[in-house]
Amino acid sequence: MEFSKRYKFSEWPNSDIPKISAGIYAIWKSDELLYCGMSGRQIENHKSDRKFGLITRLNSHASGRLSGDQFCVYVANRLVIPSLRADDLPKFASGELKLDTMTKRYIHEHLDYQYILVNSSSEAYKAEVNARNGSLLGKKPLLNPL
Repeated sequence: MEFSKRYKFSEWPNSDIPKISAGIYAIWKSDELLYCGMSGRQIENHKSDRKFGLITRLNSHASGRLSGDQFCVYVANRLVIPSLRADDLPKFASGELKLDTMTKRYIHEHLDYQYILVNSSSEAYKAEVNARNGSLLGKKPLLNPL
């Protein structure tokens, strides 16, 4: 099982990722493994030609929106918020700063991803477990280890 080359979130979207696919992915900040995930649950039952699976999951992560995206919540809580300065806080109250915007900026400025395409959701799930427990990549991810 071999990962793709690394891609920068700043270059999203990625036309190399199939429109419909199951897969696992790893997200990096330089050489630090931050997060591993999978997408394409029940891809075997997907009947339409609408985007589904890996491309929609990575698109959600690239958006920086915390609503409905656990990766973005982790990035905001563990990486963005700790970097805030005291004078940033009133800017949130006024609406001048938004956590979603800062999270997207952080993701696009600092993070890369790579992926593996698989044939089934069960294969993706097993590979995700191995990525998160450290056996696939030789280290556990900072944000969601097993």
